[in-house]
Amino acid sequence: MDKFDTLQLFTRIVELGSFSQAADQLNIPRATASNAIKELENNLQCRLLERTTRHVRPSLDGQAFYERCTQILSELDDAESSLRNVVAQPRGLLRVDLSGAHATKIVLPHIDQFHQQYPDIELVISTGDRLVDLIREGIDCVVRAGRLDDSTLIARHLVDMPQVICASPDYLNKHGTPQQPEELLSHYCVNFFSTTGGRNYPFELMVNGKKQDYFLKSWIAVNDAENYVLCALRGAGLIQVPLYHVTEHLKDGQLVEVLSEWKSPTMSVSALYPQHRQLSPRVRAFVAWLNELYTGYFQVNNSVNG
Repeated sequence: MDKFDTLQLFTRIVELGSFSQAADQLNIPRATASNAIKELENNLQCRLLERTTRHVRPSLDGQAFYERCTQILSELDDAESSLRNVVAQPRGLLRVDLSGAHATKIVLPHIDQFHQQYPDIELVISTGDRLVDLIREGIDCVVRAGRLDDSTLIARHLVDMPQVICASPDYLNKHGTPQQPEELLSHYCVNFFSTTGGRNYPFELMVNGKKQDYFLKSWIAVNDAENYVLCALRGAGLIQVPLYHVTEHLKDGQLVEVLSEWKSPTMSVSALYPQHRQLSPRVRAFVAWLNELYTGYFQVNNSVNG
């Protein structure tokens, strides 16, 4: 392996904590990876990695070397991106993680357009509403809605989504329709919780120009957007959800909007990626495409729903 490939291998081993996973991602034999790191350590005359039966972690020297390597690799990406043909036609593997609803309703229905524009980028897309460890799992970019808690990531704002509070007709017939925001406190909701903090999120409404939080009682909590809507359809309670996700259900009467006189705060959608990958031409191209896609999608849907 040449020096550049060895540096890439070393950073992936540190990020993944595994020789095997790093070798698989870079499509090289495990033995080749092991020999390349041994040669690198011999040339530097220091131990870079501490190996155990279950995990691989950098030594103190290895951590310092890793931080320099990520800077060097980012600068090389920057140098590549300065070349017109690289900017115009970025290539290579791009790993992306999307929440389920965003994948099925917004991104994947238009993914052929991205491929037509960037035919040399190979996409690997995972989906789910769980938080992912971008570094350890080798993800280049994720798209998430709502609060952003990880300040170590670069965030690119894509769009602000309008939200609605709604419930099934069966639920409203059984429990009544709230006419004032404070009446929410006597109603059931479907709780949506964070997998990391285990907390339930409140309903939010703008009342007299200020955002007010309302914690409703609940007999069920989920951490998946599709299941959140499904529970509401089955009469489990009120939900507060981005409008795009329930537009068809509102049109066909399976869900009914309530408290429409009080505005729900919008929910922000952002693309996030690790700092040391912010200059990657592949990431840059995909995020720029996402920005155009989300802007256009919500302009059209907001005008239709309005």
